[in-house]
Amino acid sequence: MNTAVSAAWNKVHSMVIGLFALLPNIVLALIVFVIFVIIGGVIKKVVKRLTGDRRHARNLGLVLGRLAQGTTVLAGLFIALSIVIPSLKASDLVQLLGISGVAIGFAFRDILQNFLSGVLILLTEPFQIGDQIVFKNFEGTVENIQTRATTIKTYDGRRIVVPNSELFTNSLTVNTAFDSRRLEYDVGIGYGDDIDQAKQLILEAMHETLGVLKEPAPDVIVVALADCTVNIRARWWIKPPFRADMLDMQDKVLTAIKNKLTSHGIDLPFPTQQILFHDQTEETDGDRTRQREGWPSGRGEVPQPRSIGGSLRKLAQQRAQRRGSIEDGNGASTEEN
Repeated sequence: MNTAVSAAWNKVHSMVIGLFALLPNIVLALIVFVIFVIIGGVIKKVVKRLTGDRRHARNLGLVLGRLAQGTTVLAGLFIALSIVIPSLKASDLVQLLGISGVAIGFAFRDILQNFLSGVLILLTEPFQIGDQIVFKNFEGTVENIQTRATTIKTYDGRRIVVPNSELFTNSLTVNTAFDSRRLEYDVGIGYGDDIDQAKQLILEAMHETLGVLKEPAPDVIVVALADCTVNIRARWWIKPPFRADMLDMQDKVLTAIKNKLTSHGIDLPFPTQQILFHDQTEETDGDRTRQREGWPSGRGEVPQPRSIGGSLRKLAQQRAQRRGSIEDGNGASTEEN
């Protein structure tokens, strides 16, 4: 028993002595690793600053900055391990990284897929930071393209986090991909109005609105003969194509079109409906020769249509007659008693 305790104590004592012997190397290795981490961060900031003013090189700068930072930190890790363990060779580290890389690849497949998708998005640039995009049910401004996901700020002040693999493998709409954007709206006029005059007035309203581009020029086309309107589509271009500018210009253009049309007597009709009432309390209910709505008269004569007020008065008179007959009956029975 004493022999086992003595052997364990000797082992612990040798480990403590070895730790104290390696303590200067460990401290030096930590200092070296921290220095390399700081250098990697500085390199990333320098690359980002050099490419920040160039829109088409901004995403490439992010990729190069992150790769440079990762390479610098990895080199610092190799040097730190070599200081702590002088017998460790570079080939052993490469072999260890290769084996661990396969295991990590299987364990973190989704993370690696999102990382590679993020790198490809930054390189191919289907959209950039600051663009306004529509992805599935989400719409907003791209805030950041990270290694795992892309963050989108919605127009009502919320943040959406979308994995990069979904963005890279699915369709999306980039509203700010070009410098200008076309807007359109359907305006309905009455069938009795002059179509050419209405089109000319709509064009004048768009040309008079400040902010509507002259080139490409606005235009109008008839798109539908609807139930109660002739639909004319007004189309105009704006620059820049951001959401706030689009809403502002749409408000100005539609206000100008409405005022222009109404001031020149152009009708802007709204849908109307006609409802026919049938009094289901009539004695002739079910007699198709007497009903005025739904079926023709069977005897060749068409009854005159009745008004709602007349039907109500007739119903009130019938109820008053019934009430009077009931009162007369009660009075008669009382007299007999």
